[in-house]
Amino acid sequence: MEKPLSEDISVNVLRRMKEGGFDFARIHPIDFFAIFSDEQNARQAARQFRGESMRAQVEARDDGGWNLQISKVMFATHAAIGAFEHDLEEVVAPLGGVLDGWGVTQEVSSLLHP
Repeated sequence: MEKPLSEDISVNVLRRMKEGGFDFARIHPIDFFAIFSDEQNARQAARQFRGESMRAQVEARDDGGWNLQISKVMFATHAAIGAFEHDLEEVVAPLGGVLDGWGVTQEVSSLLHP
């Protein structure tokens, strides 16, 4: 059975993060993204993802759609990211949204420690 494209992308991103010196031993805010055609459904999805280790934001897009950004503080592992993407899709898809990837801000150690 072939892996879903999003899994392959996550593996490649995590590999590049490792090569760049990302600190996988610490927790980080990881941003997950979804796109909706209407604000009401984006906000309904956002309400499902608010809590101590999560923050949700909804913003208008230039094309008339709506972005949902969920920031979750967690370890950056393939399993954890995949599990959260699955949970997010379970909420987003019935509301007409589609997942649009994930990302994390990586500190550049050479800039922090001259």
